[in-house]
Amino acid sequence: MSESEGEWTMAEVGELRVNKYVMIDDEPCQIMSIDTSKPGKHGEAKSRIEAFGVFTGARKSVVHPVKHKVKIPMIDKRRAQVLTMLGETTAQLMDVESFETFELEVPAELKEFVAAGKEVLYYTSMGRRKIVSKA
Repeated sequence: MSESEGEWTMAEVGELRVNKYVMIDDEPCQIMSIDTSKPGKHGEAKSRIEAFGVFTGARKSVVHPVKHKVKIPMIDKRRAQVLTMLGETTAQLMDVESFETFELEVPAELKEFVAAGKEVLYYTSMGRRKIVSKA
């Protein structure tokens, strides 16, 4: 993907902050912690980034020099109305701005809140979507 598609931008590791986003192994991740070491006699400072996948929930970590450039994913936070439930775990949704309809799996912790006619918040990034909370 290219920067012109609006899916991600670039930033130096030293500019990253906790609760912001970074790409690790081509997966959009939310940063949980950043530990930066002091520069050595012949080296430069390095940062260890601990994060979890926005769409997978998997923990990830990576170590880069502070001046290293990394990709920052553009996470679009949107609202959708639940049109119908398709079985126990899948909802048919309609974006409230674009009126696009699509199906997403409902996370186990939100099943009691997701029902026809209700609104949910979802993230979309890098061609993927995930329901994150009730609206």
